[in-house]
Amino acid sequence: MAKNCHNDHKMKFSLEEEFPDLSLHNNHMAKVLTKGMYEKLRGKSTPSGFTLDDCIQTGVDNPGHPFIMTVGCVAGDEECYDVFKDMFDPIISDRHGGYKPTDKHHTDLNFENLKGGDDLDPAYVLSSRVRTGRSIKGYTLPPHNSRGERRGVEKLSIEALASLDGEFKGKYYPLSGMTDAEQDTLIADHFLFDKPVSPLLLSAGMARDWPDGRGIWHNDNKTFLVWVNEEDHLRVISMQQGGNMKEVFKRFCTGLQKIEAIFKKHNHGFSWNEHLGYVLTCPSNLGTGLRGGVHVKLPKLSVHAKFDEILKRLRLQKRGTGGVDTASVGGVFDISNADRLGSSEVAQVQMVVDGVKLMVAMEKKLEKGESIDDMIPAQK
Repeated sequence: MAKNCHNDHKMKFSLEEEFPDLSLHNNHMAKVLTKGMYEKLRGKSTPSGFTLDDCIQTGVDNPGHPFIMTVGCVAGDEECYDVFKDMFDPIISDRHGGYKPTDKHHTDLNFENLKGGDDLDPAYVLSSRVRTGRSIKGYTLPPHNSRGERRGVEKLSIEALASLDGEFKGKYYPLSGMTDAEQDTLIADHFLFDKPVSPLLLSAGMARDWPDGRGIWHNDNKTFLVWVNEEDHLRVISMQQGGNMKEVFKRFCTGLQKIEAIFKKHNHGFSWNEHLGYVLTCPSNLGTGLRGGVHVKLPKLSVHAKFDEILKRLRLQKRGTGGVDTASVGGVFDISNADRLGSSEVAQVQMVVDGVKLMVAMEKKLEKGESIDDMIPAQK
């Protein structure tokens, strides 16, 4: 283990003096972390110097929501999931439906394996998008990286993205160097990510040195977008108006594979292993890191008594169109996959395609005043 003088200093204090008070907390970390586990792990650090206390700080600072379980911890580098596996394994199991330490994750970025997706009714499905995160091997993650390291990730990303051509040809806009006109355009397109205001992200160290080393790249068609050094090294997004999820997913898979091939030429592929899939900052995004979603009009179904149960059975989740914790406007919801770990990218997008198709059919029935009881799906 690497020497961490800051951690050595903490070891002068007893377990009782250092153990955090988690009595009012509702997050996965607080549920899992015992005094015995803390005592076993508190003296360890990863090769880059990230400690147990660094991992849990966001969950200590933020007790969580009484009805919404937050995760309560982050990884500062890829090695955290191994060095502190005694804590991360039960959190991952809790968060990902019983996913075991011996389970293997399946990756499938072959867009041809997706069935349908080009036939969602555009009168109901207003827009489609698929996004994921990627961590670049050889660099620590955003809660931990230094200014030089973050700038290194940005430099590598700019070089990789600048070499894309065809429908992926585009431009990079650094947050600290864009013109007012560029900023206004990016805001109008809803492309600009802001300095984090969420206490969860701030406590995890995501906003340090803001906006240094951060930026946005998008292709000329504005259908493929990469955020650099936000919550993960890269956030990759494919999107377009209407309901053609097949096209969106094809562009997503193709673009991702092109980008990784360029990073590999620089000896920096993406962090992946057969147990956790793609390794990302927050344990909730392990596996595919994928959120495939559509904005869909469901004014009648959304007030039906069984709407939440239908979503649960289809393994889908709903948000307002403004993101997490926002309300629906005019019966329009952002519907996306609930799963990340243990099933593939194709399987997760298939859940969205099939589930949304069924819900649109239900909405049409309700418009006619007919019952949908015989359409309620079994649990997937």
